[in-house]
Amino acid sequence: MERLRDRLLETDYTIDGVRERLGGVAASALAREELVPALRATADGDPLAMLIRLWWLGVPVPAKGVGPEILGSGLVTADGDQVRATVHLQPWETGGYLVSDRKVRPGDPALRPDHVVGAGGASANLAQLVTRRPVERALDLGTGCGVQVLHLAGRAERVVATDLNPRAVELARLSWELSGISGVEARTGSMFEPVEDEGFDLVVSNPPFVIAPAREHGLTYREAGGDGDDFCRDLVRGTPRHLNPGGQAHFLANWLHVEGEDWHDRVGGWLRETGCDAWVVQRDVQDPAEYVELWLKDAAEQGTPAYTEHYDRWLAWFEERKVEGIGFGWITMRNSGTLDPVVRVEHLAHQVVLPVGDYVDSVVDAIATAHRAQGLDAALPRTVEGLLDERVGLPGAEDPIRIVLRQTQGLRRSREVGTVEAALAGVCDGELALGPLLNVIAELVGDGEIPDSDAVRPLIAEGYFLL
Repeated sequence: MERLRDRLLETDYTIDGVRERLGGVAASALAREELVPALRATADGDPLAMLIRLWWLGVPVPAKGVGPEILGSGLVTADGDQVRATVHLQPWETGGYLVSDRKVRPGDPALRPDHVVGAGGASANLAQLVTRRPVERALDLGTGCGVQVLHLAGRAERVVATDLNPRAVELARLSWELSGISGVEARTGSMFEPVEDEGFDLVVSNPPFVIAPAREHGLTYREAGGDGDDFCRDLVRGTPRHLNPGGQAHFLANWLHVEGEDWHDRVGGWLRETGCDAWVVQRDVQDPAEYVELWLKDAAEQGTPAYTEHYDRWLAWFEERKVEGIGFGWITMRNSGTLDPVVRVEHLAHQVVLPVGDYVDSVVDAIATAHRAQGLDAALPRTVEGLLDERVGLPGAEDPIRIVLRQTQGLRRSREVGTVEAALAGVCDGELALGPLLNVIAELVGDGEIPDSDAVRPLIAEGYFLL
């Protein structure tokens, strides 16, 4: 693996090297699973083009152009005068490499049940969410091809990685070795079974969250079985006993939108009995048909004889449960050791500043502070950096019709406010107490009635004001 890594680096088989070699048109086409532009861009057969074809595109290359480092890696097979990769080997943004099963594309054979999927958008989303603070002990639950370990290696002193799929653990070990990462403790088993009595400072998981009816050949990398979104619920409820004091967990999850039920209550209910502070963000919602099409395409079932049957059965399964939509998002939990945990559940569809991990700790802090702070009259608030005051009104009018506070950093929230809150945002600088400030503002812009300082709590929770 060390010799193979040296060869990959010497040939510039890196994220930047591949992007530059392919160009924008071919890279965009690959995102749509179209190979022709990339094949044209690598037709010259130079060393980098050969590696892209072999490892990324999954097409045979001439054996005479393959060095001993590749032939001896055990990751290719000879076919006459050509060589074909038996795995997908991709460079990753950390500078390391990931080994997984070959990408499935339309017309390929059906996936094996223990298929190990490579890193993609979901993997990147989770890596963007995880806190950047250093920790002593971290757990990657459901490691897959090992991608989250590449991100944890620089900030966790010790890492434990688990997966139900023995093949995933096998390929993840190759990923870590190729990336120069050592000391990872890999274990095989379901959920928290491999770490039954252990605690961690950080738990991350891109779990098999896909909500689907059980079938004969389920895919372990994305489907855990169970009924509906029970798997994600059980994952959340099983986490607290493995979090050390102050420890955090970050997950991706799917949840159901059921007729006659508020999804906020559904997902919030998973968390309210955990004893942890929690922040849930829904980033997208799909209707049942969109959702089924997405995951049938993921498994390259489009155009197969079984496609219509699977599509129909999946939709019928949703209809039986009165499912109107499926939400996708993040869940962050913190073992704050309080008897009064706070849970915030919200929908954020707009773009936010990435990586969220740079400021996720401050988001959870703000939510908890707004809930628990006593005596806000004596608090010293200040506005968050980069806050804008946007006003809409008729030309020449003395008062605006609408005032909006808009964050330009972090989560980029926006909220319509009244004149008192807008005036507060204009004067608070962390040196004057909230109570006296509100008194003065009420005299200047209000109707003489002094606002209750507790009315500012939502703006503190959402990060407009810092204490």
